[in-house]
Amino acid sequence: MRSYIGIGSNLGDPVAQVRWALAALAGIPLTRVEQVSSLYRNPPMGPADQPDYVNAVAELETELDARALLAELHHLEAEAGRLRDGQRWGPRLLDLDILLHGREQIDEADLTIPHVGLPRRAFVLYPLTEITPSLDIPGLGPLRDLLVGVDGSDLIRLG
Repeated sequence: MRSYIGIGSNLGDPVAQVRWALAALAGIPLTRVEQVSSLYRNPPMGPADQPDYVNAVAELETELDARALLAELHHLEAEAGRLRDGQRWGPRLLDLDILLHGREQIDEADLTIPHVGLPRRAFVLYPLTEITPSLDIPGLGPLRDLLVGVDGSDLIRLG
């Protein structure tokens, strides 16, 4: 199944954290990394008194279901030193989110696919468009249509 993972960090060395995560995704069982976007720097969402984020998106091909993939992502976050303290939009050593998992639509307390923030977050939409511009998002429509209402002027492409 084709999955897209959002990757973000704004603590420590965010570029190194995101690159580590991109390499670590290749170690998830029954999963292959197909494509990786450029890295993007952007201001934080929520509290402004924190460092800028570095974000990217990875396209995976996986045999794992969404729950098993989420468990693997949480394991990688923990391995990178992330402590889940429940703080929303706070600083993160590493944040890994399932943006899409095939054509699945899941709406549960701890897992929403497509990711709830996907349609309004430039730091997700721009890297996602970079690797798969013709993507159609279940329940939301064409990716290119979502970009129309999103301001990406704060994004800096790092390469």
